Order: sequence, then C-alpha cells, then structure tokens
Amino acid sequence: MNINFLSNFLSNKSLRIDRLLTIGIGKKLGKLTTNYSDLRIPILMYHSISNEVEKVRHPYFKTSTSPRVFAEHMKFLQENHYVVISLAEAVDIITRKPQPVTRNHSLNTRNPVVLTFDDGFADFNTEAFPILQEYGFCATVFLPTGFISEKRGTFKGIKCLSWEEVQNLAASGVQFGSHTITHRKMRELSWDQIDREIKESKKSIEDRIGTSAASFSYPYAFPEEEQGFKTRLRISLVETGYTNGVTTIIGTATEDDDRLFLRRIPVNSDDDTNLFRAKLAGSYDWVHGLQRGFKLIRQILGTKKGKTAEPPKGSEFE
Repeated sequence: MNINFLSNFLSNKSLRIDRLLTIGIGKKLGKLTTNYSDLRIPILMYHSISNEVEKVRHPYFKTSTSPRVFAEHMKFLQENHYVVISLAEAVDIITRKPQPVTRNHSLNTRNPVVLTFDDGFADFNTEAFPILQEYGFCATVFLPTGFISEKRGTFKGIKCLSWEEVQNLAASGVQFGSHTITHRKMRELSWDQIDREIKESKKSIEDRIGTSAASFSYPYAFPEEEQGFKTRLRISLVETGYTNGVTTIIGTATEDDDRLFLRRIPVNSDDDTNLFRAKLAGSYDWVHGLQRGFKLIRQILGTKKGKTAEPPKGSEFE
C-alpha cells in the first residue's frame, strides 16, 4: 500500500475512518501506538469559535468550532462531571506534585480537562467567553502578539482580539500565553529570530495584562523527532521564564510528557458527542502514531532531496 493511497483512504470524508476507529477501538489502538498511562489529562485545542466554512481535505484539518457545537461541548463537560483546570494545575498533576483544594474541588479529581484557544481570535470574546462564564470554566488563550493591536487586527483573514479586550478578559480570569509574535514556522527561523519570537511576545503580553504569561504554544507542526532542536528550544523557553507549554502533537497529556511540550487534542465543529467523548477518554491518541509516521516519512524524503519536506499547505497539525 503506497503512502498516497493510505493518505487518501484515511482522508475519505464519507468514511471518516479516524472517527470510526476512534469510537470503535481507539483505546486498544492507543495501547499499541503510544506509551499508555493511567494518568492522562485531555488538553483541548480550540481555535476560532465561529461558523466559518473551511475548505479542507479532511475534518481532521479543521480549526473552527461553531458556537453551537462549542456550547454542546461545554455542556457535556459539565454534565459528565469534568473539572476544568488550568495548564499550571495540569502540570502539577502529571508531575505528581501535592494537590491543594481549589475552587471547591480537589485537583486529585478523576476527570480533569484543560481548555486552550490558539491564535487570539476576537470570537473568543464574543462567542466562547460568555459560555465559559456560564459554566465557571477557566481557559488559556495563546496570542500571536504581532496581530494583536489597539485597533482590530486580523490573522488568517479572521479578526483578532484587541489589547483592550485582552486586558478585560485577563481581569475576568482568562489566562494568556504566547503563540510567538508572527506565528511563523519556527523550524525555518534562526535561533536569534526564535529567541526574539518567544521573548518579545511574552513581554508584550505581560506589559499589557500586568501579570505573568508563563505558557507557550508552539505554532504549526512540532518537530518531535528533532532532539537537538527541542533541547535548544527548551533552554530558551526556561531562560525566558516559561513554566509550561503545549504543542500540536496529538494525545492526552501524561506524566511522561515534557511540561513545556505537552500534547493536545484538536477539536472542531465535526466533533459530535460520541467523538468528543472518545477524545476526552484518550481514544483519539492512536492518531499520533499516524501523525508521527507521516512526519518521519516526510523527513526521510526531504533528507534524500537535500531539504526538509514541507507539510501540506494550510496544515496546522502536520
């Protein structure tokens, strides 16, 4: 079976093989393809909360979640007794630090979940935040600071938050982290450029909200197989003052994960209740095996051609 056939087969919208496998035997696949641990925390990765119609080759690549579906997701969390915690609290749990009792619950809960939102879109304020307030849920929003302005900037054609909105949301309990300045593919940048992206974005956020911005979200595909790059990036993040971070690596966070490169679960409008439930349970983690395999294949092909193979245009997760 060649790679193109496999890719097309998995991308068939009518079959939705990834959905069928996730709901049917996802847990068993996860045990075969990942280091399976009893201690797992789903960190959900949202982007735009809007009715944007996305032209993508498979629902896997979608990044928009409609307000209706987002409301259904939050209702599901509340009705199924999930406890929404911060990234810092999640790191404490997976590193097995003593857990205090906070917000009327123990962080030793069996059903913790973290909510994150990439790209700093304005619809977080208008669509997501009112629903989060309704349920008393906390969240972290990652800002590409070069697109956040006093007026109304745009990123990928979508309106972004203004600094005034960021300040108001921060005052209401929303946490903010860095998504770099320019949201460029960091693997293509020099280390001087990378250092500037992570340092100046952090400072911009902290200057505006008056509190620490200790969380970092890596834009685009994370080069998980490049140990040298990861080591150098980790040093830079720690020296800059970041204490936790997330990536586009698919999976629930475990005690084996680096606290600065945590896995996440992508979520979008195509996640109905059954698929959403399965993702929360860790049954979607098997997809990381495919994600990693395709990265390795592209890396090998790119090396043979004398350059790094690029992911499909517009791909956020590959």
